[in-house]
Amino acid sequence: MKKRPLILVTNDDGITAPGMRALIDVMKQIGEVVVVAPDSPQSGMGHAITVNNTLFLEKVTIDPTLDQEYSCSGTPVDCVKIAIDQILKKKPDICVSGINHGLNSSTNVIYSGTMSAALEAGMSGVVAIGFSLNDFSWNANFEEIKTFVKQITEETLKQGLPEGVILNVNFPKLKKNEIKGIKICRQANATWVEKFDQRTNPHGKKYYWLTGTFVNHDKGEDTDEWALANGYISIVPVQYDLTAYHAMQQLNNWDL
Repeated sequence: MKKRPLILVTNDDGITAPGMRALIDVMKQIGEVVVVAPDSPQSGMGHAITVNNTLFLEKVTIDPTLDQEYSCSGTPVDCVKIAIDQILKKKPDICVSGINHGLNSSTNVIYSGTMSAALEAGMSGVVAIGFSLNDFSWNANFEEIKTFVKQITEETLKQGLPEGVILNVNFPKLKKNEIKGIKICRQANATWVEKFDQRTNPHGKKYYWLTGTFVNHDKGEDTDEWALANGYISIVPVQYDLTAYHAMQQLNNWDL
């Protein structure tokens, strides 16, 4: 009998988030699931880690069918680190992060706690995927994408990934039969045009609230933004090696 893969599940919306519970439901069909996730929402934390505070880890029972489910006081990256170091007796066969309430397409990947958890797993030599849905609602409908999540995870386990590569998977907010297919994409050149809204609290002290508009500067039809806007699931292979190799020759010509 073939041994079921060991799957680490985490997220950044918190351990009780519906997107994570949907991801767990899918992963239980595939392998042995261990959950380590933040005890509260940690969206936008990027690759932050806890260095100046203590970390707390508590075994919880949210899904009675799971033997190992843990709530962590830290960031998504903390969750992956502590799972590999303290909980798992061996490295997992795959780490899946999400399903995030909201997209992590284009440059959003830089800020994403969901994707940073997956990247951390990849840095530890673990095959990893981050999943996100274009719906920020707590009551988002994840049922429509479960089949695709299962398909992508199983194919990744079967095929493996190149060293240092992690998958960033984003789903459009569509019904299952409306999704046109899956596109392998590049990250779109899109940015946030940000503004800090100045306000005054009841004590007369000024404070600021971050607002902004997401602007896609990229007209290419091979990007994640194009795929999502046109009814496709986007898969972008990302890497944690941030070296700009194309710039090295130019810098080597400087008088340094």
